[in-house]
Amino acid sequence: MRAVLQRVTRAAVNWEAGRQEIGPGLLVLLGVGPADDDATAERLAQKAAQLRMFEDAEGRTNRSLEEVGGEALVVSQFTLYADTSRGRRPGFAGAAPPDLADRVYRRFVAALGDRGIPVKTGSFGAEMDVELVNHGPFTVILDTE
Repeated sequence: MRAVLQRVTRAAVNWEAGRQEIGPGLLVLLGVGPADDDATAERLAQKAAQLRMFEDAEGRTNRSLEEVGGEALVVSQFTLYADTSRGRRPGFAGAAPPDLADRVYRRFVAALGDRGIPVKTGSFGAEMDVELVNHGPFTVILDTE
């Protein structure tokens, strides 16, 4: 799995049938690979929830999403598996097939929720517009491979 975590003061995702938004927390752009499973999703959710990306009283990044009581907006993004090694058109053969990706994506979302984090999502497979205010800016890329 690949995840881009962005510390935000607010974020939103819009698609034809809806909109979701959060206040302070993390925007998580999440890609699923063909070898990923529920256990991978649970480990990555724990890492995202406990990664110290938020400031403490002294201004140091010593607090996690769990500790600050932040929210998460999780948006599926298979393009994190883009292969640009040949030509000018990215290939996406390295991404999981949609049925597997949807199941593992949902397990990641549930695992964050199980940790007490309020989670909102986009619509899996839909074309979406993502809005965010990246606080810092502070962006971290996680890869389970």
